[in-house]
Amino acid sequence: MAEKIRADNLTFYYGNTPAIKKVSLSVKENTVLALIGPSGCGKSTFLRCVNRMNDIIPNTRMEGNLLIDGESVYGARYNVTGLRRRVGMVFQKSNPFPKSIFENIAYGLRINGIRDRYEIESTVEKSLKSTALWDEVKDRLAESAIGLSGGQQQRLCIARTIAVQPEVILMDEPASALDPISTQKIEELIQDLKKNYTIIIVTHNMQQAARVSDETAFFYLGDLIEVNSTEKMFTRPEMEMTENYITGKFG
Repeated sequence: MAEKIRADNLTFYYGNTPAIKKVSLSVKENTVLALIGPSGCGKSTFLRCVNRMNDIIPNTRMEGNLLIDGESVYGARYNVTGLRRRVGMVFQKSNPFPKSIFENIAYGLRINGIRDRYEIESTVEKSLKSTALWDEVKDRLAESAIGLSGGQQQRLCIARTIAVQPEVILMDEPASALDPISTQKIEELIQDLKKNYTIIIVTHNMQQAARVSDETAFFYLGDLIEVNSTEKMFTRPEMEMTENYITGKFG
């Protein structure tokens, strides 16, 4: 499989404090990479480096490099707006717009210059079908998205993300606030989405990482301790610290 994302000695500072230190890893196309580690270890900081969301935080800086399709996203001429179109993000807490279910998805399409009514309608339907939400909401598209359950809201946010056809999807603990049944639906959705997207997911849930990802990266205090195939990581990790974390001896 081709390499989609590569970090080279990536270090990110909040003020003078490095949140991640000299992180180097590669993510292959159409795979799922899970980022695990205790709170404050740098997982979400790394995730936000991929789509340059950290840029909006004052008094921060980055060293090293991050490339998508071999091109540095931190290059002087790189189009950050275009980057965020290519790299969608799903947050821990579902954040539907206070609009109708239909408009939650159509809004992003219109911002991207799509005006054709038929194209908008077909993309909304396709996106909702891709997230297994269509049959649940097709008769209430004009109703407010705020009325959906938490699990449905999160799947709507994923549908909204994929409607604008990104190449990469970043997920920051997308199921942490959901019940077990909704969590299972999100996990099944991730497995389905990787056919068309490259996915990086931050999770505190070891079992979830084991279920949904192809590769796993373990962060601790800003350091990337180990990155490996998920199967190897959870059965015979190379680093003792990884084994101690996965088996619950700390964290």
